Amino acid sequence: MQKLIYLILIASVITLNAQTKYFIYFKDKYLPEKSRLEKGSSYFIDAANQLSERSIERRIKNMGEDEFITYEDLTINEQYLLTLENIGIKTEKKLKWFNAISAYLNEQQIQTVSNLEFVEKVEPVKVLVFKNFNEEHLNPLYKHNVLQNNLNYGNSFDQLQLSDIPIVHKKGITGNGVLIGLLDSGFDWRDHESLINAKVLAEYDFIFNDRITANQPGDSPSQHNHGTYVFSIIGGKKDSALIGASFDSDFILAKTEDIRSETHIEEDNYAAALIWMDSIGVDITSSSLGYNLFDPTTYSYTYEQMDGKSTIVTKAIELAFKRGIITVTSAGNEGDDPWFHIVAPADGFNVIAVGAVNSDNLNAPFSSRGPTYDGRIKPEVVAMGVNVYGASASGFSNYNFNGGTSASAPIVSGVAALLLSAHPHLKNTQVREILLETSDNSSAPNNEIGYGLVSALNAIEYPNLEFYRNSYRLHKMFLTDSSLIQQSSKIHYSLGDDNFIERQLTPVRLSRFVFEFPEIAIGQEINFYFTYKDSISGAVIRNPEQGNYTFTYGQLKIYKNLLRPDNYQFVISEPYPNPFLPFKHSFVKFNYRSNGPGTLKGVIIDATGQKVKQYDMPVQKGEFSLEWDGYSDNGILCASGVYYFLVTLNGREYGRKFVLLK
Repeated sequence: MQKLIYLILIASVITLNAQTKYFIYFKDKYLPEKSRLEKGSSYFIDAANQLSERSIERRIKNMGEDEFITYEDLTINEQYLLTLENIGIKTEKKLKWFNAISAYLNEQQIQTVSNLEFVEKVEPVKVLVFKNFNEEHLNPLYKHNVLQNNLNYGNSFDQLQLSDIPIVHKKGITGNGVLIGLLDSGFDWRDHESLINAKVLAEYDFIFNDRITANQPGDSPSQHNHGTYVFSIIGGKKDSALIGASFDSDFILAKTEDIRSETHIEEDNYAAALIWMDSIGVDITSSSLGYNLFDPTTYSYTYEQMDGKSTIVTKAIELAFKRGIITVTSAGNEGDDPWFHIVAPADGFNVIAVGAVNSDNLNAPFSSRGPTYDGRIKPEVVAMGVNVYGASASGFSNYNFNGGTSASAPIVSGVAALLLSAHPHLKNTQVREILLETSDNSSAPNNEIGYGLVSALNAIEYPNLEFYRNSYRLHKMFLTDSSLIQQSSKIHYSLGDDNFIERQLTPVRLSRFVFEFPEIAIGQEINFYFTYKDSISGAVIRNPEQGNYTFTYGQLKIYKNLLRPDNYQFVISEPYPNPFLPFKHSFVKFNYRSNGPGTLKGVIIDATGQKVKQYDMPVQKGEFSLEWDGYSDNGILCASGVYYFLVTLNGREYGRKFVLLK
């Protein structure tokens, strides 16, 4: 079995008859970029007609009914394409999000195209290579499935159990109703027992531009091996052999990596695949690609470009997230080589970059580390990526153990699918926040494991909000076995003080409850916790055990307040209020606790990575607040947008995100 891949930039690019592939960027579309895109206009309607009903529903849920189409969604001006065709330029990929196409050009054509009035710029398409591990077969100790689950996980049990997935499956949450898009090398899913019954709704080969994602004439014999393995980790199902993390989901498959003599992975394939997946209506995308530097060359990326805004693939995955898609990708396997850091698109601001741990939840040496070049914590989370069991494309009933962040990413994607399946109303921002908040290192995220090991159980049980009929509906699931939960579950909430109001939760169906908060002033902070009775002892169980959940009325984000177990010496809270309105709230606040003297150093940066405020101060034992009034160090009120508070508190690194609105 081929080991998973390190993905590396190379200096050379594909040539075809002395031609090289380039991006051709256009200056405008049918509208100037600054023009207002009115709902109901012909431009708006034309862009919407290119999307499936499912895509529109997802976009409206996440973007709003009046803004689910943006300038990037407008089609490329057909007159520009016709002009290029008339001078002998053949379009390879249309990338409407970038108002660009890719095409093979020689030196003379580059000059000709660059001089066209409607062309903004011409840039080479980056081409990458990955090297294979030597084939290796591993035989770890087999552990029997001890859950009475009607599923026998075989050797896949350990990798799922580490993230609390089997107990969620036991409750009937298996990913149904969620559409997942996989971007990889190819998929021999029709010829493997664990995948033959997978619900594949669409597939496309972006290398040969056809609908065959398994091997075909011209492919390397190993072309579809990696993708088949990855697909099985999330979507496989064969009793007593392998169960995928979200086996009951629907899937669309994109073949984007060209594995031939010098394995090529082209940026335009990746971007085109994301645009295609969005149009179909995908909920989650999962990729195991990584774009980084190997040898310094003209076309290389550098660590300085791992800043969330430089590479085409990172820009593409951020645009997908903006459209309501949950985006997951491997952090990279560079932790034990000179590059060391995460690779694009894992450097994105909103992508969930996934690192790898072993079955004892210890960080894998090969797992890429953070931070991004602009200082953000990476990876976001980790899952098992050592000795992960999956399907082998070498035979209908063949399986192998393998490893890499390519193996941990589909597990995290599966957890995201289980969460969305359990709570279909969730926005992609909420899914991301919940996964981070419920991982096991959320109180002290760092640049090795981020917020820690994901837990499907914790994520699904975490309370979440839905804006429903002009009020805020709280959703809560208790997956704990207790026959008394239905009758005894209560919520206790207060309006920012110690006076808690007790109310009964409304059962929706088994394990599921809702509570609709009365109308409260926008911006009011609400603290709450739950109680229910244990069915065996009758004892009252409190959730959370310590502290409270907190949210600001008018917002969907819920976070746990500062109260944490005492063994955490230094802790910093989530920012509040969030969003922060300088003219309504005097400050945005960050609480922190120290069990001894130390030093706090931090910066507030904007979404472009520019520093606007810096802190460097001693701290003493106790609990304190740090406040920011929205003004930069040079005395200017900062613009509306996303900001990040990056803190080092006595050697521990923290990253907090908030929004400033004016």
